Amino acid sequence: MKAIVSSVVVCLVLCVAGLGQSSPMDPRASIEHVLRTQQEAWNRLDLDAFMQGYWNSPELTFFSGAKESKGWQAALDRYRATYASPGHEMGKLDFSQLRVEMLGSDAAFVRGVWQLTMSDGKTPHGRFTLIFRKFPDGWRIIHDHTSAAE
Repeated sequence: MKAIVSSVVVCLVLCVAGLGQSSPMDPRASIEHVLRTQQEAWNRLDLDAFMQGYWNSPELTFFSGAKESKGWQAALDRYRATYASPGHEMGKLDFSQLRVEMLGSDAAFVRGVWQLTMSDGKTPHGRFTLIFRKFPDGWRIIHDHTSAAE
């Protein structure tokens, strides 16, 4: 009887310990999680947290309109100048119509729609295409091509 109780206790301990461990997410779900985390950070007005979704490298590329910027710092500087400098506002960000296409086990192509809702009721919006790469610390955007509707 004592052996059975010990076995049950060991089994319960192992089961409870296993509850705290997260199983690896599906890559598509992990990528969508990065984007939802970015959206939440933006809506908290936290550009530093928003930028964690990007590859922190001078090799990051960002295309917007006819302009290209290269590097994580340049992308952050662009966001600050456009949305967080005096006279500008960040608005409320919403991503929709996300489509994640896996290009392999460590790369993905993502398409979607972005929309900002500003305090004056305006709703700038457009489309984006992103290239994600999986790094040891998770999925990061290595290329962003964003366009705005005219």
